[in-house]
Amino acid sequence: MGYDPAEPMPVLEHPVRPLPSLGEILGALDRHQLVNAFVAWLFAITGPVAVVLAIGRHGGLSQDDISSWMFACFVFGGLLTMAFSIAYRQPIAIMWTIPGAVLVGQALDHLSLAEIVGAYLACGLLITVLGLTGMMRRLMARVPMPIVMGMVAGVFLPFGLNVVAAFGQAWAMATAMVAAFALTAAVPALGRVLPPVLSALLAGIAVIALSGELDGTALPPLALAAPNFYVPEFSLSALGELVVPLAVTVIAAQNAQGFVILQQAGYQPPQNSLTVACGLGAFAYGLFGSVPTCVTGPANAILNTSGARERRYAAGALFGLLAIGFGLLSPFTTGLGLILPAVFINLLGGLAMLAVLQGAFTTAFAGGGFALGALVSFLVTLSDVSILNIGAPFWGLVFGYLASVLLERADFARQSG
Repeated sequence: MGYDPAEPMPVLEHPVRPLPSLGEILGALDRHQLVNAFVAWLFAITGPVAVVLAIGRHGGLSQDDISSWMFACFVFGGLLTMAFSIAYRQPIAIMWTIPGAVLVGQALDHLSLAEIVGAYLACGLLITVLGLTGMMRRLMARVPMPIVMGMVAGVFLPFGLNVVAAFGQAWAMATAMVAAFALTAAVPALGRVLPPVLSALLAGIAVIALSGELDGTALPPLALAAPNFYVPEFSLSALGELVVPLAVTVIAAQNAQGFVILQQAGYQPPQNSLTVACGLGAFAYGLFGSVPTCVTGPANAILNTSGARERRYAAGALFGLLAIGFGLLSPFTTGLGLILPAVFINLLGGLAMLAVLQGAFTTAFAGGGFALGALVSFLVTLSDVSILNIGAPFWGLVFGYLASVLLERADFARQSG
């Protein structure tokens, strides 16, 4: 995957010529593309949004702040998705980094939103430079993937534990949602039509409705987005804590996953162009309060579930269009999410995290080497320790890497060989 670091950086990949006309795009939207685009959109607006709502509540963000975040990531992400899917004739879903959102949730305890926005912009600059100079592959090759995924697992584990905790807080809701999630996950044919996270969401809403918990609660008004524009503040503590870990989540935890999925589907994703787009996109995202841009894994996988490969770009374009519509209605969609019980949001977010958490543990500890470094990275990140006002995820990478350098030299030798 990618380019040989020893070779000069090639020019950014050129779009496929000629570009498809509107008639061609509409003609490519057969039943497979329509269903796949809709299911991918349903996934994007359920589990990932639940994660953001949970983070926003925990971090003390206002409804306007969360609404602006939703506007930026869905509208700008939808535009980028449509542009890349059409230009390169492959389904390329571009949204935002969920691991990065979790990092930000931790940082909101001790950093202002303005400082975090400053870190978003600095992260975007770093990713852009890495994409334009060809340094991305060299840099990522220095930190073994098990150590990176140990950090990701440490960040995600508390969200997974929310699933267990929910049984002590609202056992009926937890039982119904987990059962619905497990049923659709266990039957692949059913899961393709009704994604497990969506089935858990519907089961949870049914329990809430039957309980009468929201009786008398007014629905939020249907309104178009009026996003906030944030003036960034650049502080050394925020830059040190967030910039490198955020860039790692985009490049290693998200983009790499999306690229592999596209390659397995038979495409050659424009990796350099996408890396630069994610970096530049982080500026637009950040100024309106959203975490940086990335190429998503789950949505891309859903878009490649079925149908003729040469038609799937149309599913990507439709997914982007649906995302834009969701973002434009972010005051309503965010308000609707915030009136739901916190345990419901936390449980839904935890279920949405399970596959990513499983993948992180598998990569970190599946026997591919660097097991001690991955363990140190996981434990330090999970400890939530802060040193020099820099958060645990960064130190997880640092101490995990140092542990492997000191005690797992054979693994480095095997990797370089």
